[in-house]
Amino acid sequence: MLKLDALTYHHTNGQSQIYEFSMHSKTGQITGITGQSGSGKSTLLDLIAGFLLPHSGSLTWNDKDLTPLPPEARPVTILFQNDNLFDHLSAEKNIAIGINTSLRLSAGETKKVRQALNDTGLEGFGARRAGSLSGGEQQRVALARALVRDTPVLLLDEPFSALDGETRATMLDLVGEIAVKYHRTVLMVTHDERDCSAIADQHFTLSNGKLHRV
Repeated sequence: MLKLDALTYHHTNGQSQIYEFSMHSKTGQITGITGQSGSGKSTLLDLIAGFLLPHSGSLTWNDKDLTPLPPEARPVTILFQNDNLFDHLSAEKNIAIGINTSLRLSAGETKKVRQALNDTGLEGFGARRAGSLSGGEQQRVALARALVRDTPVLLLDEPFSALDGETRATMLDLVGEIAVKYHRTVLMVTHDERDCSAIADQHFTLSNGKLHRV
């Protein structure tokens, strides 16, 4: 379980803002977070991922304190709208980077990459260059890369906001399936409350520096 208990951060860029986040999210659960631009959604994800350090409070995963850990040591993967793929590499190699940046994989690791391709609806796409794929296909590759990293917490920072409505709905359904099959705890930041209605097990809105359950 991911727990945030009175996790605070003081933001002083231009206008001072104090954030205090409290919430619990169980394994396999999808938590949707909405709020106006500038309300602190990205600040929340950055605290969980370790890109920002809190001023007080606690952040734990299965009762283990995460706050002293650097980003690379946390059980967290974050997926952005910008998928950060290498256009000249194949879909399979882009996914493999999530395991080993040298692309030297064992037979078992190669099998894991191909399983992730299949689980994200990309069977037969492994050899295609990422730059030749559609936006939805590229986000599937990025999601597959997140899956092979084997981190139990998956943070989604509006990764599907640039997709058309039908593709976006398909990707949301896929995330719902992934959360269960891969036992991921998913935190999804979105500007669209319909995303939360579609797949979230719990929904919070962020305002005045705090999370409020919807």
